[in-house]
Amino acid sequence: MMTTYERFSRMFEHREADRIPIIDDPWAGTLRRWQREGMPAGVDWRDYFGVDKLERIGVDITPRYEVKVLEETDRYRIVTTPWGVTLKNFKELDSTPEFLDYTVTSPEAWADAKARMLNDERDDRIPWQWLKDNYDRLRAEGRWIEASFWFGFDVTHSWMSGTETILIAMYEEPDWVRDMFDTYLDCCISLFERIWDAGYHFDAIFWPDDMGYKGTTFFSNEMYRELLRPTHQRAVNWAHDHGIYAHLHSCGDVMTRVDDLVEIGVDCLNPLEVKAGMEPLTLKKKYGDRLTLHGGINAVLWDNKEAIVAEIERTVPALKENGGYIFSSDHSIPNAVSLDNMKAIMEAVKKAGSY
Repeated sequence: MMTTYERFSRMFEHREADRIPIIDDPWAGTLRRWQREGMPAGVDWRDYFGVDKLERIGVDITPRYEVKVLEETDRYRIVTTPWGVTLKNFKELDSTPEFLDYTVTSPEAWADAKARMLNDERDDRIPWQWLKDNYDRLRAEGRWIEASFWFGFDVTHSWMSGTETILIAMYEEPDWVRDMFDTYLDCCISLFERIWDAGYHFDAIFWPDDMGYKGTTFFSNEMYRELLRPTHQRAVNWAHDHGIYAHLHSCGDVMTRVDDLVEIGVDCLNPLEVKAGMEPLTLKKKYGDRLTLHGGINAVLWDNKEAIVAEIERTVPALKENGGYIFSSDHSIPNAVSLDNMKAIMEAVKKAGSY
């Protein structure tokens, strides 16, 4: 059997392995359900199912605005975040927060946030103790390690300024938005350069930049090329200059943007959200020799054992051809998925994904 590192390496090299890598992200409620249905508490679900272990190194690039609780009830807590956002966090498992207010809604407010991001004490923005305690072990265990970058449209609109504000600003105040995109990346590069130079190397950079929703993208390809593509290109170049890969997560339907992503050298695209309009088999046929595909297994089907097994049997044999495929759902594993279903899914993908 190969290690996770060996499997991932071969997928990025577009070569076959013993089987395709298998990773995913179960919700907290999903893990609780599996424990109620027989998975031992305290056991890593990846060990329980015998799948791969990918680890990510995170850093803190926030402006570090004050974090405090404004209101709390039995059902929710209203808090401020280091991004300057006021959030209503519900206490139910797997709930989605409600964004109530934003601090950075103008170029003037951004100037303060930028100064905080660039001029704050930086040493404690890196998890040095975690790296010291875990890095050698993770390498010895043959895990795949990625650096968690965060820059671009996703973090800017979702965690700092709000979707409506940023979409309007992309049209009316493009220089402000471009500066935000670039500053986030500058902070990531600065911190991860220090980690790299300290000898803690990683195999890829990974960044979430959701550019689509159901059926289309948030903004045109022309606007992408003008405002965001240069920042993406710079991140890809940084990764390649370090001899590692660039792994992009972009939810929604980004089918019309894949040409651009391949042109700038993105090595892997995730999550291939089928329910939004992505077509993994079309992507495999068109880009399979240049782009590693990660995901593309419709999460809506995972609570129907017969349907999801049939989908795996239909898609995985084609997606795994000549390497270049990493198995997961097309986003994450919802709490509708039983332990019994997950066992059947893992059995099906190990069979269909073997070489």
